[in-house]
Amino acid sequence: MKAKRIALSVLALALAAIGTAAFAQNVKITPLGTHPGELCDRDRAMIFEDPTGVRILYDAGQSVMGANDPRLGTVHVVLLSHAHTDHIGDRKIAGLNMGTCDKPETVSALPNSTTAEIAAAKNASLIMIRNMAFFLGKKIENIRGKPTGNCAEPGGAIAAVQAAPCLAPVELGGSKIVKAAGAANGVEIITVYASHDSTLTRDLLTDAQKKSLEADNVSVTLGAPSGYVVKFTNGLRVYLTGDTGLHGEMRTVVREFHRVNLAVINMGTNAIQSDAAAYAINELVRPASVILSHPNEGVTSGGVIRANTRAKAFIDQVKGRPVYLGISGRTLEFDGSGTCMAGGCY
Repeated sequence: MKAKRIALSVLALALAAIGTAAFAQNVKITPLGTHPGELCDRDRAMIFEDPTGVRILYDAGQSVMGANDPRLGTVHVVLLSHAHTDHIGDRKIAGLNMGTCDKPETVSALPNSTTAEIAAAKNASLIMIRNMAFFLGKKIENIRGKPTGNCAEPGGAIAAVQAAPCLAPVELGGSKIVKAAGAANGVEIITVYASHDSTLTRDLLTDAQKKSLEADNVSVTLGAPSGYVVKFTNGLRVYLTGDTGLHGEMRTVVREFHRVNLAVINMGTNAIQSDAAAYAINELVRPASVILSHPNEGVTSGGVIRANTRAKAFIDQVKGRPVYLGISGRTLEFDGSGTCMAGGCY
């Protein structure tokens, strides 16, 4: 009898070890919004953490406190989908829970932007469309007083830990691999098409450039807008839509070629409406799971979705797969198949 109990105890420990190992292979995704426990109007920023430790900041925007935001932690890679103010970050929050979820209170992040400020402080690699990378590289130079160089790629991969911020410019379809020290494999990041715009506000330009553009009421465009496909080392393939309307590459490139199994979709009246977003998920991308972000409205109250929101209309139209709200501070964990394993998978 005693031997049987010992055998059962050993079996239980072995199963627990297997479960812990599987749990450790999840990708962690943490939205950073203006109001903890809510999904609010300005929320865009997300941290992705690969099982190897590579940490990626996507679209810092206006819902972070800049480089001093304690929620950021280590940031190895900074991604930016396009140059609009709510993504590059012309403003930032002074603290959490300031203003309302529908209209958070922000302060200026000029002249550098939250994206440049964070990348400079964290010695991050900037992986994004070429013109945006060069523009932010100059902002980082202004902050640090040193030129921003290109990221070295020994063996075809960028080291996660860098001694200084660096640029890894790409065009649409281009890819970069970021590898943690000692890891067998790296995280692959690919830029994909987005049907949108990438015009920069003149407030982020030099005085001379502003003056030359003001007479015609125009600004500069920092290359093509983009989304991303991120292939993590556990097999998870995430589609970051960026701001985009419907387009055919959601099916051909994102679904059929890259075979994504998790989509982080940006909502908003200037990008995609509820019915079109649901069509993109149901018919074009067809991921296993969805995370809703970039709502351009206060989506929740007390962490519960509000009725009569565009977000609620979108969720009601998505069929056959779970939709998770990008709740600020709630870390969702996904396995390689795109299944939510921990952190509020309900």
